[in-house]
Amino acid sequence: MASRRVSLAQTARASSPRRAIASRRVREANVRRARARSVKDSEADATVSSVERDDSLLANAERAVNERLIASAVAVIDYLYAGRSYARFHALETVARVPYFSFMSVLHLYETFGWWRRADYLKVHFAETMNEYHHLLIMESLGGAELWRDRFFAQHVAVAYYWICVAQYLVSPRWAYNLLEQVESHAYATYDKFLEANEEVLKKTPAPRVAVAYYTKGDLYLFDEFQTGEKGARRPKIDNLYDVFVNVRNDEAEHMKTMEFCQRPGNGLRSPSSKQALFAMSGECGDEVCETEIEEDLAGRSCEGLVDCVVNFGTGSVSTYDPNDASASAR
Repeated sequence: MASRRVSLAQTARASSPRRAIASRRVREANVRRARARSVKDSEADATVSSVERDDSLLANAERAVNERLIASAVAVIDYLYAGRSYARFHALETVARVPYFSFMSVLHLYETFGWWRRADYLKVHFAETMNEYHHLLIMESLGGAELWRDRFFAQHVAVAYYWICVAQYLVSPRWAYNLLEQVESHAYATYDKFLEANEEVLKKTPAPRVAVAYYTKGDLYLFDEFQTGEKGARRPKIDNLYDVFVNVRNDEAEHMKTMEFCQRPGNGLRSPSSKQALFAMSGECGDEVCETEIEEDLAGRSCEGLVDCVVNFGTGSVSTYDPNDASASAR
C-alpha cells in the first residue's frame, strides 16, 4: 500500500505555484460542468426553489473580494503542496468543513435572539459538515496528514478561516456563501484534474475502508440530507480508489450547487427529508393549508445579515418569499 501511495503521489500533476483560482466566468463554468456530471440534476423542482442570482453592485463587489482571498490562499497552497496531492487534499478538506461550522454558529446565535428560524439551513449545513469530515478521514487514511508541518498549517488556516466566515455571515450571508462556493469550485476542479491525470493508477488501488464504510454502509441519512440537487437517493459505487475520488468530487459539486443557490435573493432551501415531509402532509392537510405552512416556515421572522436583523427586530417586518414567484426577493 505504501509503495502505491508513493507511485500515485509521484504521478499526480501539481498546479503551478502562482496559478490563481478561476475567474468568475470559469467558476460558473465549473458549476455548469458539475450539473452536467450529476446523474439527476433537478434544481428546478427538487429541494430548492430558485430565482436568478443577485447581480447587484454590492453582490459583485463581494464576489470580487472573495476572488482575491481565494486566489491568495490557492497560490500559497500550490507552493507548499506542489507534487504532494494527498497532503494538499488533506489541507483542502481541513479548511473546507470550517465554513459550515461558522454558518451554524451564526444561525444558532440568531435563533437565540429570536431573529431567524431556518431549521433546514442548520440541517443541511450540518450534513455538509459531516460529509467534509469523512473526506478528511479519507485523506488521512491515504497519508495526507503524516507531516506535522502540514497539519500545523492546515489547522491554523482553518481557525482564521472560521472567523472570516463568521464575520462575513454576520454582515451578509450571501457574501459568505459565495466565498464557500468559490472554495468548493476550486476543490471540484482540483479533484477532476486529479482523476483525469491518474485514472489508471487509481483504478488499480483499493479503496480505503473508511470510504467504503461511509459511502456504502450504515445509516445514510446525513449523506442524503445534503443532496439538495438530486431527485432520488444517490447511492455511490466504491470498487477502487478511483470511485472514491469520483464521489468526493461529486460531493463537492453538490456543495457548490447548494452554495450558489443560497446566494439568490428570496431563496428557500429545504433539506430532502423536509421536502418529503411536506409532500406527505399535502395529502392530509390540503394544499391551501400546507402552502401557508411552507410560507411561514421559509419566510417567518427571517432576515438577511446582522444589519437587516437589527433594523427589522421589533418592527414586525419580515423577509418574504413566494416559491411560485420567480421575481421574489428578500425584502
